[in-house]
Amino acid sequence: MQLFPALRETPLAELFQAHLPAGEPWAWVLCWRLLEAEPLARRLLTEPLTPGLADWIGQELARLRQELAHLRREYPFADFGHRAPTPAEQAALRVLLEGSPADLQALYRTHGYGVYVRHTAFLYNRHLEPIPHPDPVRFADLVGYSRQLSALRANVERFLLGKGAVPVLLYGARGSGKSSAVKALRSEYASQGLRLVEVLPDSLERLPTLLALLAPLPYRFVIYLDDLAFAAEDERFHKLKALLEGAVYQRPPNVLVVATSNRRNLVEERWSDRPEPGAPEPAAWDALQDKLALADRFGLVLTFPPFDQGLYLEAVAHILGRSLDEATRQAALRFALEGRGFSGRSARHFAALHG
Repeated sequence: MQLFPALRETPLAELFQAHLPAGEPWAWVLCWRLLEAEPLARRLLTEPLTPGLADWIGQELARLRQELAHLRREYPFADFGHRAPTPAEQAALRVLLEGSPADLQALYRTHGYGVYVRHTAFLYNRHLEPIPHPDPVRFADLVGYSRQLSALRANVERFLLGKGAVPVLLYGARGSGKSSAVKALRSEYASQGLRLVEVLPDSLERLPTLLALLAPLPYRFVIYLDDLAFAAEDERFHKLKALLEGAVYQRPPNVLVVATSNRRNLVEERWSDRPEPGAPEPAAWDALQDKLALADRFGLVLTFPPFDQGLYLEAVAHILGRSLDEATRQAALRFALEGRGFSGRSARHFAALHG
């Protein structure tokens, strides 16, 4: 068994397929052998470095240095890359060339490993999958709701600093920019260690598994639940309620839940569910309170009311990057009134067709 993964094919095939920084290429290729050693990385993230394991790592690092010298002699190539190295790659290079086993452990505890180094956005669909090209939307692209966006950012900035932060629920009209606001968190704060993980509804039952995966990593993860809503009989809302508060398992300090929804009460409620005034059955009142308790577990609830005509036209002008002449203004109004309605989404769609 080798602690660091072997080259996937031949050395030249590995070099050709790699997306490397500028500079002598073979050192960068072998740096990624360090960063992609997932089993070793997770062990060093969760356990102390024992003397025996340190000896083994030292031998493996010496073997990699010998391999590096051989590759440089056999294939003395110049630059293969044109980009600057990331901080993780620079740290891995130092470990590769002269670092100790303790330095390798510090590398993982500072920069993580594998997909968490390469990517800033993920989808959790029973397994964690990186998103190679996440939505690049930024807060500067959003129009309106400045109070709500400021409150969201202030909470997330506290989270990034390791201070007290609370789960967030963004609810309101469709197309008002709730999802874009959450995605903009990644664009704004990825450089400060934020990672965005969208959890699909069918994977809520596996939340404890996801939390165990993320807990030892040196990043701050926003767990993103989009368009959250549950039918009255859906048991998954108990999983989410347990994550937010009151679970046997503890939510890691590097995880923050941010959800969006089109309704304030996240669990469907029918008039027939409401007990009659003065009803003697405590079970009926308990069931109603259980449904309302989920939304109450979000410490920060931000309302996104529907766009009006003025805000819609402001959004169109903002996205187009120019003032609206009368012809464009009338076209934008017709576009919205033909059934799409006034919303940020309608503004984006109109601008895409008339930009």
